[in-house]
Amino acid sequence: MKLKQRITRQIELGGPISVADYMAMCLFDKDAGYYTTREPFGREGDFITAPEVSQMFGELIGIWCVGAWQALESPAEFVLCEIGPGRGTLMKDILRAASKLAPDFIKAAQIHMVEISPRLTQIQKETLDTSAFGIQWHEQFGDFPSGPLVLVANELFDAIPIRQYVKSGGRFVDRTVAVDATGDLAFAAGSGSIDTALLPADHATAPDGTVFEIAPARSALMQEIAERVNRERGSALLIDYGHLQQGFGDTLQALSRHKSVDVFEEPGEADLTTHVDFAMLDKAARSEGCKTDAMTQGDFLIAMGLLDRAGALGNGKSADFQDQIRADVDRLASPTQMGTLFKVLCVTEPATHLFPFESIDGSN
Repeated sequence: MKLKQRITRQIELGGPISVADYMAMCLFDKDAGYYTTREPFGREGDFITAPEVSQMFGELIGIWCVGAWQALESPAEFVLCEIGPGRGTLMKDILRAASKLAPDFIKAAQIHMVEISPRLTQIQKETLDTSAFGIQWHEQFGDFPSGPLVLVANELFDAIPIRQYVKSGGRFVDRTVAVDATGDLAFAAGSGSIDTALLPADHATAPDGTVFEIAPARSALMQEIAERVNRERGSALLIDYGHLQQGFGDTLQALSRHKSVDVFEEPGEADLTTHVDFAMLDKAARSEGCKTDAMTQGDFLIAMGLLDRAGALGNGKSADFQDQIRADVDRLASPTQMGTLFKVLCVTEPATHLFPFESIDGSN
């Protein structure tokens, strides 16, 4: 039985399900979930993440990680962690750049990867030189040893299921997934409501049909990360696409082979994501005593030296190679591509100051 049939049968027997439950089944079902059964990344997959666009992305993240370690006064041992490592490309580029820039960083690093998919874990092990770096894998954040932490996560939060509420009859109620009269999956308005204190200030004037998204699971993970960062000392760099200010809107989307498809078309065979509300992540991190700052991906990469690195890579190469480098820079940093849509959130304990978010005296 296909996943769509199983979801339909469950709804017919037990009633409508939340958008969060629908996302979780589509993405993580043991037998038919998108991330448990597919190779989603790269040009042959359904989408391309920044590390797959160019090695420059991971190299600049590697430089940032070295700076974060140095800001912690270069501890002799620390945890370097990536959550949701994809194919392992980002960590591979981080380690290559850091090895050249700061060999002592590599000697001090205890490298831990957090991945819930056994299939992706195996791909990551094939990508990375696990024996040389002593890399260890875990299914949950926090399963690794204590100590100073430098953490990175790229396109992690967008895949964590969200709840949606839709304004109906003047109030915001659960937006659910139901079965319509023709037997197809469809959105419906439920009976549960949301505390108005969680809504944007202008919720009263929003028209019926307005959608509001909230992600308790994202906030919970952010709090867990921030609590560890503040308690053990450290920093986290979180990159995702989304918005810096809270607002209304339905951002749930499905991607298959680099194109948008209907979210109910083929459950389990397309990637389901939503835009990340960075204001909620910021609030969650600050609730644990951390300091936060954010900027666009384009601004971050330019500040970290993207243009200089591109020039070095293209120096002396063929015209075609240089054209590709320029296209990669544009893809990563242009406001019309990933540069503005993607944001970079830096979370640190209060005493740590990290470039390019702030100078050593704490000024932005």
